[in-house]
Amino acid sequence: MAPSSALPTDAGLVERATALRPLVRAHALRTEQERTVPSEVVAALTDAGIYRMNVPRRYGGYQTPLHTQVEALSEIAGACGSTAFTALIQAGCSFIAALFPDEAQDEIFTGPDVKVGGTLIPDATAVATGDGYVVNGTSGFATGCRHADWHLLTVRVESGDGPSEVLWTAVPMRELEILDDWHVSGLAGSGSSSVVARDVIVPAHRVLPVDPLLRGEFPSKTSAEDPFYRMPVLLLFCAWTAPDALGLARAALEEFTERIHRRGITYTNHRRQHEAAVTHLQAAEAAMKISSAELLTRDFVARIEAGEPFTQEERARIRAQTGYVARLCKEAVDLLASASGASSLHREVPLQRAVRDLHALNVHSFVNPATNLELYGRVLSGLDAGTPFL
Repeated sequence: MAPSSALPTDAGLVERATALRPLVRAHALRTEQERTVPSEVVAALTDAGIYRMNVPRRYGGYQTPLHTQVEALSEIAGACGSTAFTALIQAGCSFIAALFPDEAQDEIFTGPDVKVGGTLIPDATAVATGDGYVVNGTSGFATGCRHADWHLLTVRVESGDGPSEVLWTAVPMRELEILDDWHVSGLAGSGSSSVVARDVIVPAHRVLPVDPLLRGEFPSKTSAEDPFYRMPVLLLFCAWTAPDALGLARAALEEFTERIHRRGITYTNHRRQHEAAVTHLQAAEAAMKISSAELLTRDFVARIEAGEPFTQEERARIRAQTGYVARLCKEAVDLLASASGASSLHREVPLQRAVRDLHALNVHSFVNPATNLELYGRVLSGLDAGTPFL
């Protein structure tokens, strides 16, 4: 792999991601066991330009078309769901960092391969000072924090006479403590530990108010003039999470159709599983679910790329679609796993990991299919969606 400095554009990005699959797959079990993406895999992703996808061009980034990002991330997910999830979160947080004031961007993007993590749940608190904020608190689910350079820490500014103001604060990772508390069953290698801020001073120029951002208002002057950064942030996270589900499901189907030629169905007369009619039905149904998920993803990615304005119904529909994509992929992989026999339970068999990773993705609060369907259903029924996170 050529060094990333030799990759000035995103031409061939998907092909480079595909070429990384053997390496990422070879480290998938280790990624899960160590609960974070190994340094050599991070280095390979860096060399391929994966972390440049949403970094502004003026800092050497790509500003990669959304559909290309989805394709590249799905290739990585086909080898390891945790590695892809870490990459998609950091890709998304780089996009958000590009909406901060330009002075903050100059600090963050010291190179095109900078790695930015972040969380949206405002568990930490901030107190205003004369020229910024003092931040304290613990924030969970800080995906990829051990390899990040910066963290976008969401904080609450308490108000005695009204709702709290929510801010994103850009903090160098060296100023945060990482807790060793990521012990989970799915997406276990994403390194989504908690981070702790203790009297961290954040200057005013490294603050991004969340409520105006959800309305499409942000302080960066240079990015405000660029159509790429006018795409709605929350709808982009719908697009970024979908390839993790798609890549896992596609790889599971590929693995299943290979395994059925090497094994029989125990306690039956079927010496080769691929000869059994029940296998044909299982493979076909799983394939149809995955194809349906692919079509839904293409639909909402194309809608996002077409640009604003988006009605509340359109936003709710896209969020519902991303949840439904995750559900379809989970159902497909559950079906394949149930037909794969006890031998597929071994830790070195990727299929069992895909099951757990997809279950984890489906309970993510922004992806959860039931929640997202309810939001869309409320809008279809003439009610407010009941959330600003659209």
